[in-house]
Amino acid sequence: MSKVQKIELDGTAYVVLTEEDYEDLRDLADARAVRAAIAADEETYPSELVDAILDGASPVRAFRKWRGMKATELARAAGLAPAYLSEIETGRKTGSARALKAIAGKLDVDMALLVPAAEDA
Repeated sequence: MSKVQKIELDGTAYVVLTEEDYEDLRDLADARAVRAAIAADEETYPSELVDAILDGASPVRAFRKWRGMKATELARAAGLAPAYLSEIETGRKTGSARALKAIAGKLDVDMALLVPAAEDA
């Protein structure tokens, strides 16, 4: 870690550090959060899965592939038509609450993880 500069503005103390040091601190905080989640026996996900979803991949498709399931297998297990699951995975349909709940149950993930994030305005 490089030298940290301390400054005060309007009575509030601040520290100035390099962007590299700041990123290192963020990485450390993220690592601690992951360790805490693992210690609490929470499920964690590989960075490849998270990155794929953050890069715009369908969460349903990403989790299905991560779980090693074929689309027809998931559709059958969730009681859905394969064409409907395909429409959900490709974004042509959002999927009903019932369908997403069934998919989430078969993928063993929280239903909220299957809903794509809203685009920033």
